[in-house]
Amino acid sequence: MSDPAFVRLCRAREFLRDTCAENPPLVQAAAVAHLSLFHFVRRFEAVFGQTPHRWRTRLRIQLARELLARGEHSVTDACVELGFTSVGSFSNLFSRHVGVSPRQFQRTARRAVAVSGWPPPAHFPGCLSLMGRLPADAFRNSR
Repeated sequence: MSDPAFVRLCRAREFLRDTCAENPPLVQAAAVAHLSLFHFVRRFEAVFGQTPHRWRTRLRIQLARELLARGEHSVTDACVELGFTSVGSFSNLFSRHVGVSPRQFQRTARRAVAVSGWPPPAHFPGCLSLMGRLPADAFRNSR
């Protein structure tokens, strides 16, 4: 779609995405779209299906999930990195969106991610474990 209004709304959404950690006022995003705040919110919701505030909140929670799942950030670090001002309000918002607390999510995600190295022997296919114990001449193409 080449409608100039749509292009400006997309630029405003990109601005919100790129600056989500700084959490700029929506007035700045409206200025990117060359609209008043009221019209920006109305048009954004009509085009993208949710208000800019809800869209930005959903994006920040998704980024928080990624940071916590990687295990490189504590809950406090993720909160600060994404521009939240209070760990308590971040945890409450995260819990409402995800269904579990950030700490519980992080514990669950860490258990689900494989640790470097081979899987434990219980998950190791038996045929592969035998290959290491067979002599080299047991294979057809060995020299």
